[in-house]
Amino acid sequence: MKKTLLVMLALVILVGFAFGAKYVVGTSADFPPFESVENGVFVGFDIDLIKAIAEEMGFEVEIRDMSFDSLIAALVSGNLDIVISGMTITDEREEVVSFSKPYWTADQSVVVREDSEMSVTVLFGKHNIGVQTGTTGDIWVEENLVETKILTGDFKRYDTYVLAMTDLVNRNVDAIVLDAPVAESFAEVRPVKIVAIIKTYEDYGIAVNKANKELLELINEGISRLEESGKLNELNLKHF
Repeated sequence: MKKTLLVMLALVILVGFAFGAKYVVGTSADFPPFESVENGVFVGFDIDLIKAIAEEMGFEVEIRDMSFDSLIAALVSGNLDIVISGMTITDEREEVVSFSKPYWTADQSVVVREDSEMSVTVLFGKHNIGVQTGTTGDIWVEENLVETKILTGDFKRYDTYVLAMTDLVNRNVDAIVLDAPVAESFAEVRPVKIVAIIKTYEDYGIAVNKANKELLELINEGISRLEESGKLNELNLKHF
């Protein structure tokens, strides 16, 4: 009984800590169906998720769009309070920020033009491959293909997936490597197709400054409540 009372007291303190607070949330809004901009409004699974957590835990959020590779630096410097942007939990990132419990698991996809006859072999030899800077796709291609000299063509990095996808459609690269759910979303609206899945088993998490343990606990509690209520599953069905 005492343990239960202590847990309840901790939750009351945690909610009290957040009630009425407003947190600045950073995202890179070029990553549908997780985050994008439609008619000037931020939309997507991640956007709905952080808003649902905020509503559940009694705080407000202000969404800011910036390049993916600048999100962690902005979080560490204090310009952001929270980052939610389809960000994979990695050991390297965990050295500088704290992550929530995972809310999504993804792999990497290899995407080519719709009229291309290439398969996964596009990753080998003198082909040109594009990625978004700072992503796990970027790291995977660098470590597994470029450094090993399996890929001998140009390795191109882009600020956004939209730019990478545009260069693919315009025949400036032969393929791009990106997170599987996003690849599926692009394949529905662009003349491209997925030819391979790279099983990387990546967990997405919500990042906060390492010094802000209370906010991390708040977000984890929010995710747990959404899981228990079925709201998280509703968001999955809505976007996927």
